[in-house]
Amino acid sequence: MIERSHLRIIQALAEHGSLTAAANALFVTQPALSHQMRYLEQKLEVSLWERQGRKLRLTQAGQLLLRVAGQVLPVLEQTENTLKAYADGKQGILRLGVECHPCYEWLKGVLADYLVMMPKMDVDIVHKFQFSGLQGLLNYHIDLLVTPDKVKQQGVVYAPLFDYELVLLVAKQHTLASKTYIEAQDLASELLLTFPVPHERLDIYTQFLMPAGISPRHKAMASLDIMIQMAALNRGVTILPDWLARHYVNSLPVSTLRLGKKGVMKTLFAAMREGEESVPYMQQFVELGQQKAVPDN
Repeated sequence: MIERSHLRIIQALAEHGSLTAAANALFVTQPALSHQMRYLEQKLEVSLWERQGRKLRLTQAGQLLLRVAGQVLPVLEQTENTLKAYADGKQGILRLGVECHPCYEWLKGVLADYLVMMPKMDVDIVHKFQFSGLQGLLNYHIDLLVTPDKVKQQGVVYAPLFDYELVLLVAKQHTLASKTYIEAQDLASELLLTFPVPHERLDIYTQFLMPAGISPRHKAMASLDIMIQMAALNRGVTILPDWLARHYVNSLPVSTLRLGKKGVMKTLFAAMREGEESVPYMQQFVELGQQKAVPDN
């Protein structure tokens, strides 16, 4: 009874506020749009919208249908894209989610090669989640999640991209710079510069500091470049993947130190919905990601 066209009309009415504007946005006539909505209201036996002066206002039932549209339409669109991908594997939109701030530096090189190899593909990148990355994947807001955290979840498969080590980046004149590795207590009096991510999602805390009961002073910074400059000026210390840290060691007066004798080792993963890992354009992204296991410096 409820068709995709009805959901699109509800979205257009909510966005534009009038029948004329909604009809123009959908490239249909106003009478045709009105007819479809009256038909749906008769079938559902409930009013979906009401006039408020020159504007339209969705009723409680209309608001419910609007929420459904926001959930259902992206799923239908992505399903169609996936079916097309099964047909030829060379066209569609790959929506990427990223849960690793430094990974954008790695991703730039991967995407450049990917778009050259897949000229009919478009890529959208989602980096500020109103949801967790896994929820976004399962709700079809994204198709592939780049993440260093492998969380067991029904319906999700993980493809390893590459292994790396987290290291401490300090100015060459820092008192810790002469060490080969540090212990957690060495950071007790330091200012730790991190990305604006909750502590429970930062590996430096969960895998190194919290087990030792250490809680250093902390400052969150959104800009990677400024964070690195602050560390180079001996105004704090920061944590980076070793592959990214090497780039700055070659260009700035900074040094890297291992976190503990054994280090903190991580793996970057591509998380996908189960059954879609064999879609050709997904496979191509994973293969390129694995080839870029040592990102360009």
